[in-house]
Amino acid sequence: MSPRARLTLLRLAGVSLLVLGALHLAVTPFIVRFIRLSAAPDAVEWLLPPMILNHVVLGVLLLPLGGLTLYSARPASEGTAWALTVSRAIAVTVVTLPPILFALMGRRYFTAKPFLLATAIACLASLTLLLAAFWPAPASPRSR
Repeated sequence: MSPRARLTLLRLAGVSLLVLGALHLAVTPFIVRFIRLSAAPDAVEWLLPPMILNHVVLGVLLLPLGGLTLYSARPASEGTAWALTVSRAIAVTVVTLPPILFALMGRRYFTAKPFLLATAIACLASLTLLLAAFWPAPASPRSR
């Protein structure tokens, strides 16, 4: 893979992670409203705190993963060791998200458009990250 192609894929993945983090944070109020309208009042007290925590923590953590991917994209595309390590660590982390989603959530949630969009973005980011991060890198004098 050419350095330019690696740079493009890493940037695409970084932007995808930023979008996914923002999407997670943006849909949180909608899910809060849905739970309040759909669940019994005593159930709402139990359901909302872990759901809000989950969405906010994941959304907030995806933002620096996207930022780090963008930050390390150019040096990783040049074969710099630290940047390849960063992009590979992020790739391994992000690639676990879609299989865990499919295993735990089942197919019934994939009718919700925000959920489907978030899953598609996570899959796109994980595939592009894997490809760009683990494709053999050119030797770099800075990698030593």
